[in-house]
Amino acid sequence: MSARRVSEVGLLRLVALGLVAPPDDDVAGVVRRLGAVQAQDLPGVLTSLALRTASRSREAVVAACDAGEIVRSWPMRGTLHLVPAEDLGWMLRLGTPRPRVQAARRRVELGLTDADVERAGELALGAVPATRDELFAVWEDAGLAPAKGRGYHLLGALAESGVLCFGPLRDGEPVIVDVARWIPSPRRLEREEALGEWAKRYFRSHGPATRADFLRWTNIPAADVDAGLAVARPGLATLDVDGTEYLMDPAVPDLLAAHRRRALGVHLLPGFDEFVLGYGRRDDVLEPAHFDRIVPGGNGVFRATVVHRGRIVGTWAAPRRRLEVAPFGTLDDRTEAAVARAHARLP
Repeated sequence: MSARRVSEVGLLRLVALGLVAPPDDDVAGVVRRLGAVQAQDLPGVLTSLALRTASRSREAVVAACDAGEIVRSWPMRGTLHLVPAEDLGWMLRLGTPRPRVQAARRRVELGLTDADVERAGELALGAVPATRDELFAVWEDAGLAPAKGRGYHLLGALAESGVLCFGPLRDGEPVIVDVARWIPSPRRLEREEALGEWAKRYFRSHGPATRADFLRWTNIPAADVDAGLAVARPGLATLDVDGTEYLMDPAVPDLLAAHRRRALGVHLLPGFDEFVLGYGRRDDVLEPAHFDRIVPGGNGVFRATVVHRGRIVGTWAAPRRRLEVAPFGTLDDRTEAAVARAHARLP
């Protein structure tokens, strides 16, 4: 079978990422296994996680947020992710040093000071739980002028320092909470143990993946990546792809063998799903000529994707719930019918 038609790496990833035959409805367990799930698009991440549960329930994902099992914050790359609540602290310590340096430069451009951040934190702890608009109103009244990106910067700075995070949802709106109160029993890991834990979770849930993929995913220093790999490597299997070492959960090949037919089928994924965003390079599952089709103009806004036989073969949208598919080539009638069925079953 042509490598262009069937991507073994892509099929293995679909299984590892929990998109094929999810075993149960443990949303917190899904997030814990993945390590972190990109979440700047809230509706999209609700769907991404629902796709990884047996009941495919978005309501179950919301319930996990409301119960304090998972939280939304900026643990790495300066990007919003959903993470296990108990792991937020050690992830922030590992993943935020570089983003916080960049944020400090941006703070000057916004006319903010470290004292402003401290003052914003004091006000926030007296105001939360609150939606973002409610919190920004408190800051506005105190003279912190949160418009033009200043409020968002203050919120991100306080989240990266472990003061605030997004917890439950109120009528679909994320609510900001006090981390110390919302997460009363954080998991505490020594640095080397934490690096090993993150590497283990990443490769067991995202593999086959490379060292460079993990480096890009976390954006932590290369020395930290290597320290984590040294701890995690004994529990991982290796796969050679054209001379490049890929690492993965040793159980994944057998799981793919058991669910190969389902893996080969059509999968519709939200725009920021880990199948697309969880790797430094995407040519294992996407023709380079089509990169611009999933993120037009490189603007950071990823379109929802159609995956078939382990490869991304198009994008999709559903304005007013009407499915629109933009294939990269010609889809036969059978595949088109499978796309329609996948859309009908979306959470």
